[in-house]
Amino acid sequence: MRSEAAPQLGGLERFASAGKGRGLRARRRFAVGELLLSCPAYVAVLTVSERGSHCDGCFARKEGLSKCGRCKQAFYCNVECQKEDWPMHKLECASMCTFGQNWHPSETVRLTARILAKQKTHPERTQSEKLLAVKEFESHLDKLDNEKRELIQNDIAALHHFYSKHLDYPDNAALVVLFAQVNCNGFTIEDEELSHLGSAIFPDVALMNHSCCPNVIVTYKGTLAEVRAVREIEPGEEIFSSYIDLLYPTEDRNDRLRDSYFFSCDCRECTTKEKDKEKLEICKLNDPPSAETVKDMIKYARNVIEEFRRAKHYKYILCLTLTPLVELLEICELSLDKMGAVFEDSNVYMLHMMYQAMGVCLYVQDWEGALCYGQKIIRPYSKHYPSYSLNVASMWLKLGRLYMALKNRTAGVKALKRAIAIMEVAHGKDHPYISEIKKELEDH
Repeated sequence: MRSEAAPQLGGLERFASAGKGRGLRARRRFAVGELLLSCPAYVAVLTVSERGSHCDGCFARKEGLSKCGRCKQAFYCNVECQKEDWPMHKLECASMCTFGQNWHPSETVRLTARILAKQKTHPERTQSEKLLAVKEFESHLDKLDNEKRELIQNDIAALHHFYSKHLDYPDNAALVVLFAQVNCNGFTIEDEELSHLGSAIFPDVALMNHSCCPNVIVTYKGTLAEVRAVREIEPGEEIFSSYIDLLYPTEDRNDRLRDSYFFSCDCRECTTKEKDKEKLEICKLNDPPSAETVKDMIKYARNVIEEFRRAKHYKYILCLTLTPLVELLEICELSLDKMGAVFEDSNVYMLHMMYQAMGVCLYVQDWEGALCYGQKIIRPYSKHYPSYSLNVASMWLKLGRLYMALKNRTAGVKALKRAIAIMEVAHGKDHPYISEIKKELEDH
C-alpha cells in the first residue's frame, strides 16, 4: 500500500486492515482513559420525543428552551444555536407546519435529508471528515436482500413525501446507495442512562472496525463524538470499537453483525467463545434439563428478544397509555417465569427480560419494582460486559438514583460513585454528565 494514501490525525492513521478493508491504527501509545479522537457530527437529528428537554441544535439538556417561532416544535438554548441549526431545521420547519400531527419521517429519513442538504452547501471536505469522507462510506449494496431493499424504497418514498422545498434529489439508484450507507454507518446518540437522544453521522469515527474485545469506547458530548481508550494501546495496534451490545453469546452477536453490517467477527472472544458458558448458565438442578430443552428455550428467548427489538422505543409506539405498558410488563414476567425453569438469573436472556421489565417500571414510576430488577441485573452485568462498559455504568447510575429516590442515601452514594468511576474513563473526567452526578451527590 502507498503510504501517501494514509491520512493521519494526531496519533492515529488510516490504513488498510487485513481482511477488514479500511481501518484506524495507533501511531503512538495511548493510556486507559486517554482521548484518541473527537469528531463533530457531520449531521445530527434529535429524536422527536426529546424535543423540549434538549436543544435541537447542540443536544444540550436544559430547562426553559426557546421554541422555533414558525413550527413551534423545535427548541433551542439561544439565538446562536437556532441560527446555527437553521440550514438543517429549514428542511423540516415548513413541512412540520404543513403536515402537523401527520409529520412522521423516520430518523433515518431525517438524517439522509440533512446529508443531501449538507453535500450541496458544503461540497468540500468538512471537519468531520479528516480521515474518511461520507462519500467513501461502504454501502454493502450487493449484500442487501429484497426485504432490506424494500425498506430503503419505503424510506425514499417518505423522503419525497416529507421533503421537497429545500432539497435537490439525486436519482433513485443514488438514493438507494445513500440510504444503505447511512444504515451501515449511522450512530445512535445516547445519554448517561443510555436513553436514545438522536442519530448522527460521524465519518472519522465510522472508520473504526468492530471487535467484541474493543480497545476504545465512543461517547457523546452533545453532538460531538469522543473516542477513548479502555485498555492500553500500543503503536501499530488497530483501533477497534464495538458496533453492537456485547452482552449476548457469540452466535447472537454474529447474527446481529451479519444482519446489520454484513460480516462475522473473528476476534479472540468470538474465536474462543470462552464467555458463552457463563452467559448461557443453566439452572443447577438434581435433574438438569436436557440438551434439547435448553436448545428450545434458547430459541424461545431469541424470538422474544427479537420481538422487543422490533418494538424498540415501545413507550412512544404504544400510544403512551398505561394499559399497553402493563401488558408489556406482564409479557416480561411471563417470559422470566418460563425461562427461569431452565436458566439461572445470570443468564443473558433472563437479564434481557429483566432490563425490559425495569424499563417499564421506570416509565410508570414504580421505583421499588425497578430497583428490584436492577439489583438482580448489576452483578451479572459487571461479569458479562467488558471493563468500563457504558451498560454497567448506566445500571449503577439508575440504581443510585433509585436508591436516592427511595431515601437510601448510603446505597445511593455507593452506586453513583461506581458509575462515576467507569464514566471518568469512558466519558472523560470533565464531561458534563459527571458534573451533574457529582452535583446530585452534593444535593443529597
